[in-house]
Amino acid sequence: MAEKKQFEKGKMVPVPSVSIIPERDLDKTPILECSHLGIDFGGLTAVNEFNITVGRTEIAGLIGPNGAGKTTVFNLLTKVYQPTRGTILLDGLDTHGKTPAQINRMGIARTFQNIRLFNNLSVEDNVKIGLHNQEKYSMFSGILRLPKYWRQEKAAHERALELLSIFNMEDLADHQAGSLPYGAQRRLEIVRALATNPSLLLLDEPAAGMNPSETAELMENIVKIRDTFQIAIMLIEHDMSLVMGICEGICVLNFGQIIAKGTAEEIQSNPTVIEAYLGKQQEGGTD
Repeated sequence: MAEKKQFEKGKMVPVPSVSIIPERDLDKTPILECSHLGIDFGGLTAVNEFNITVGRTEIAGLIGPNGAGKTTVFNLLTKVYQPTRGTILLDGLDTHGKTPAQINRMGIARTFQNIRLFNNLSVEDNVKIGLHNQEKYSMFSGILRLPKYWRQEKAAHERALELLSIFNMEDLADHQAGSLPYGAQRRLEIVRALATNPSLLLLDEPAAGMNPSETAELMENIVKIRDTFQIAIMLIEHDMSLVMGICEGICVLNFGQIIAKGTAEEIQSNPTVIEAYLGKQQEGGTD
């Protein structure tokens, strides 16, 4: 069993809304503000009145039982789904009508519940795909392999190895992505997301399938990523030790609605949360 490590968290303070953000982010524009966000599928309301503010360097958690609407929220933030109502501000800019590609260029990157890698490509090439929106050479330069193309290819190679080194994976650069163990594939997906140079990184169940030792290492790396890149991270996760260990602000969803928001300490002692979610885990169930 891995030794439990304590991570330093920022003091959470109120902002001029119903939300809280880390005190260190008070002088900066929140990276994400959702107001009255919701989506309907036919006659079914999947998410309703989702209101949240995420500080610029906050590690935020989004938890709740299966079917609560967590991944739907991620799909709304990345415009896989267009909201039925409400507003999403990314770094103060309204994302209304944007496509997923435009949202990525604006600064949101994500991973998925089910790993989505290019299994037949190398580890390095998977990371380079994440760097595509930073390429500056023209199609003409690429076809003719002009000097500008080779300069940027060299820079992309160096950047890919630098990013892989976050997880000590640079020695695996030439390996086929599909040949990696499950945990390494999860880490590669995070690296590829970071390659797009996000200001907000969305992680959908990053610890899924990991053993306690791998989860402990992941916690350290999430904090390292936040500190190194000075970005915000929002994660969906069922592993409560991970959520309570590193998340500063936590939002709890149930049946598409927020039932609680607060710090880890506040969420752990909230009777509504205990009944709807945490209590079920304490009784030995899964969600």
